[in-house]
Parts: sequence; structure tokens; C-alpha cells
Amino acid sequence: MPRMTITAPQRQPGDDLPCLVIREKTEHTSRAERKRRDSFGMFDGYDSCSEDTSSSSSSDESEEEVAPLPSSLPIIKNNGQVYTYPDGKSGMATCEMCGMVGVRDAFYSKTKRFCSVSCSRSYSSNSKKASILARLQVAGKPPTKKAKVLQKQPLVAKLAAYAQYQATLQNQAKTKAAVPVEGFSWGNYINSNSFTAAPVTCFKHAPMGTCWGDISEGVRVEVLNTDCSLPTKVFWIAGIVKLAGYNALLRYEGFENDSSLDFWCNVCGSDIHPVGWCATSGKPLVPPRSIQHKYTNWKAFLVKRLTGAKTLPPDFSQKVSESMQYPFKTSMRVEVVDKTHLCRTRVAVVECVIGGRLRLVYEESEDKTDDFWCHMYSPLIHHIGWSRSIGHRFKRSDITKKQEGHFDAPPHLFMKVKEVDTAGEWFKEGMKLEAIDPLNLSAICVATIRKVLADGFLMIGIDGSEAADGSDWFCYHATSPSIFPVGFCEINMIELTPPRGYAKLPFKWFDYLRETDSIAAPVKLFNKEVPNHGFHVGMKLEAVDLMEPRLVCVATVTRIIHRLLRIHFDGWEDEYDQWVDCESPDLYPVGWCQLTGYQLQPPAPQSSRDSQSSSSKQKKKAKSQQYKGHKKMTSLQLKEELLDGEEYSFLQGASDQESNGSASYYIKQEP
Repeated sequence: MPRMTITAPQRQPGDDLPCLVIREKTEHTSRAERKRRDSFGMFDGYDSCSEDTSSSSSSDESEEEVAPLPSSLPIIKNNGQVYTYPDGKSGMATCEMCGMVGVRDAFYSKTKRFCSVSCSRSYSSNSKKASILARLQVAGKPPTKKAKVLQKQPLVAKLAAYAQYQATLQNQAKTKAAVPVEGFSWGNYINSNSFTAAPVTCFKHAPMGTCWGDISEGVRVEVLNTDCSLPTKVFWIAGIVKLAGYNALLRYEGFENDSSLDFWCNVCGSDIHPVGWCATSGKPLVPPRSIQHKYTNWKAFLVKRLTGAKTLPPDFSQKVSESMQYPFKTSMRVEVVDKTHLCRTRVAVVECVIGGRLRLVYEESEDKTDDFWCHMYSPLIHHIGWSRSIGHRFKRSDITKKQEGHFDAPPHLFMKVKEVDTAGEWFKEGMKLEAIDPLNLSAICVATIRKVLADGFLMIGIDGSEAADGSDWFCYHATSPSIFPVGFCEINMIELTPPRGYAKLPFKWFDYLRETDSIAAPVKLFNKEVPNHGFHVGMKLEAVDLMEPRLVCVATVTRIIHRLLRIHFDGWEDEYDQWVDCESPDLYPVGWCQLTGYQLQPPAPQSSRDSQSSSSKQKKKAKSQQYKGHKKMTSLQLKEELLDGEEYSFLQGASDQESNGSASYYIKQEP
């Protein structure tokens, strides 16, 4: 009769994920030969054993004692089936590597010396070490240092110790990655409210952001079987039912439409593996206890369900690990914005790196409490010497000598800005524009270019709120997505914040330019590029509260204006919303905090919102209120007033633009 064998995953043309391929063979082979061949397949020995399935024996040097499994339990073994002979004598063999006793015909190689390929290779490695040891120990001479190391303990013991060491590291990684937030679960939060999360591909700076592939619903993985009463860890196959950032809602194979045991798991975590991982790792696959009665032949069931299905790439965990390697190291020195005087930079030292976020301690801080958090790709940090090179203000450190162990971060580690041509028409001091206020990120304000620096950098001040000494000017690059031409807010129906104390309301750009005898910065000088970002209104994510940049919070995208996102912090009032660029390194997929070990701030409960006077949020509120000492007007009113002007005409753009292509949405000045 035809025989079904499952081979390693194959990549189909155009696919990012490997497909599981099942081939049918018509040749007739003996049962023992079929069993032996199964041990080489990816789904090694998928079957529902009718024979006695208790474990034969184990080596004394094994990592842990494995209790015998009940004979009634359908076991799927990955190092070959569990075989016994009635007389207990004929046809038996003992593995020379691990000591396992089993049927001789089921053992690997012609000599039947090993129970599996892995044992054969391990033994071969042992032989090589023995050969090296022999060469190192010259007759009549004491063994060399290297020979003593090799001779120190049996290989099996060394392998067991290494396995235990790897398990310890894995447990430590799990402990570090799991950052519990009391009373909050992304899975429950999304399920109970039917939320949608922004896909990982929206965050190019996040781990796996550029190599996520087409991981989606229906992808199969191998995970720990929690519906099992066995004393040892066993695994089973599950399918992705729903994706929310890094988190996946999984359902064990065999449960069909039953969601009673569905569970959430971080796809990039250490508890999830591509199909075939158990086969290569020697881990048993056991169906969940709740469905063991549903099928008598689990191999046939899995063959049917997994044919053509997709799984994670075999090197997925390696890619995750590589994407979480960060070039910035502790003790590196950088230049960063002075949080007390935005107009200048200071030297700071990298104190720690978590998920690419840097805790920077200003160099003069003796107790290391004067710090600043930002991402390594933030436009607020630069290499040592940057300020001098472009003419930016810089606060010289009181420390004249570099502290021991500190070293300058290499310039190539920092985010590069787009090159601009300043030779022709360019920004000039006094030109007017609209800009996001870095001290009140919920507002786009009337602003003025106060100084033009080198390499395309501009010093900008908020009209009506500037300090006499210019200490609150801030630096934006000419290509920054945080500055806009005159009329941007009107075209996109965003409330523009007029200069503080400006009495002639509603605000009209035409009148204001005439009153201040100033001109608007030319539209063509601004960045009009709109990337295909993939965000949509209502998507959930994890976002930095830029007014308190050490905090990463549960957040929602509430508006999209081309590449500009309005970020709302769940549980807080709208006045704390922030305008953020779609490519900001301060936005992360759902599950980023859990993956990197960063603390996630859950949505604020009602009690916290009612007692804001005791929280840091009130400081932000006080800052926000100082910009609200004038009568507000609606965007529609502003639009109607502006359209009365004869010298300006506007290109009408769509509000909450979600088309990810470029669009004309700026004011056009008529000659």
C-alpha cells in the first residue's frame, strides 16, 4: 500500500515561509524499515502507537530522570518509535552513545551501534576528541594543559552539563523577557475589545521589523503542551488564530473551532518553534489530554492537517537574536539634547541599553540620577563633536578629563540625516512655518526659523512663547517630519496653536504675515515624502510618552495625516495625545516590552485619572495649559477665514489621510 512520508519544509517561489511537503511513495517496505526511515523525517515517528509506549531506559548521565509514560497515552517520538520484543532478548541493541536499549532493526547505521543520527554524530565528535588527546599526550611525558582539559570528565557528562547550562540560560532569558504588569494582559485587552494591533512590519527599527516575512494567521508552530499531566515537558503543534504585533493567539491542532484552550504567546519568545524543531531536538510531541480520544491515528491526522501548511523559517530564532543585538554599549559617550535647555546639547554616557533604548546619564551627574531616555536612532543624540561641526550650542562639561572606562561612540552608529542642497533657495532666518512643539507634543504651533545651522539643521522658536535668551529654541533638520509649511494645519483640518497672547482671533496666516512683516518658508523646501507605513486608525501599539521618555505606554493611533500619527495613551485624556511621525523610533509593536524586558505602562485606571495632581501627568497638563490662554477655534472656522484671503489659494487635501502614497497637501502660494 502507498506510504506517506513527511520531508523537511520546502520554500515555494515567492513565499517567505517554508511549506510542509508530503510525498507519497508506492514501494513496499518492511515495518522495521519504515520505522527506521521515519527517524530521518521532519515529523520523526508521527504515529499513534498501539504498542507499549513506556520508555525503555536512560543513561545515568542524562540531564534529568524521565518518568515512564503511561502505556495508554498516544506518544509521538522523534528519535524513532518505542519498540519492544515479546521475549525481551532477540533483536535488542544498546546505543553506544546514550545507553538507550531498543530494537536492533530500528537503530541507525548498518552496524546498529546508535539509536539515532544525533548519537552517531556525538560519538564521532567524541572519537575526534580522543584522537586529539592521544596526540597531545606524548609517551613518557606528563599531559599538557589542553590534554588535562579534554581528559577532565567523560563526554556524556560534559554534554549533560552543557545541556543543563543551556537550559539555565534559556530560563534566565524567559525570566528577563517576562515583565509582568499587574492586572494587564495584552491578550485579554485585545480579545475583550476586539482591537487590532499594528503589524510588526510598521516598525522598521524594532526587532524583526525588516524580516518579519508573511507570518500570519494559519502559520503552524510547535509549542509546549500545557494540557498534559505528564511529569516531563512535552510539545504539540498549534496554529496562529490571530496576530497582535509580536503576540499570537494560538490554538492546538485538533481543537477545530473549540477556543477553550486558546492562549497568547510572543512569536519571538523562546517558547515557540517552527514545525520540525521537536524532531531535531529530540522532544516528544503529545496530543493535549482533552482531545486524545478524538483520533486513533494521530500521524494520519497530522499528515492531513499539515500538508501544504506554512511554518516559521528554521533560522527564525537566530534572526530574532541577531535583530536584538545593539551596537551601542554601556560607557559610550554621546552628545544629547539638554532637557533643561533645549537650545543646547551636553555630553552624556550610556548607562544601559534595553531593546535599543538608551538610558543616558549626563556626564556631570555624580549620583547618576540626572538622566535622559531615548532610542539609539533618535534625532536627539549625536556623536561627540557634532555640535561644533554644525554650529549648535553646546554646554561644556565641568569634567575636563574623560572618566576611566568611558569612550566616544563611533559616528557611524548614529542615524544619518538626508543630505540637502543648501546652495540654491534655502531657509532663512525669520521665515515662518508650522512646527510640533517639543514641550507640548499635542500641539502644532506657529513658529519661526531663528538660526540656520550647517548640514541642513535649523533652530526654531515657538512664536509668543520664546525666552528672551533663546534657551527654548529647538533644533530640527530641514527634512524633519515635525515641521510643516504655512497652511498645513488648515488644509488637513488640524487645530493650529496661535502665538501665545495673540489677540486677533480667529488666527489668519495672511494677516499674521503682514503684521509681522515676515514671509512663509517656501513649500518646496519641506519634506513631502510619505512612506507606505501600513498604519490605520484604531490600531494598538506601545508608544513612548515623549513628555516622560522613560515610560512606554499602551497606546492607540487615533488620526493619520499622511505620515503624521496622532497617538492617544489609553486611559488618559485627549489633551495628552502626541503627534508622532510614522517612522518614529519611539513607537513599538504590541509585545515589544515583553520581548525586550522593558516595563510597560498599562492604561490608566479611573482612580489614577481622577487623582492626576499626584502624578507626573499633571506637570504635562500645566505645561499644556500655558498654551491655552486664548480662545480656541475649530479647524472649520479657521478654514473658512483663510479661504477669504485673495493672495493665497489652497490645494484641498483629505483629512485623516490613510492612503500610504505621497500626496499634495501643502499650501500653494500664488505669485
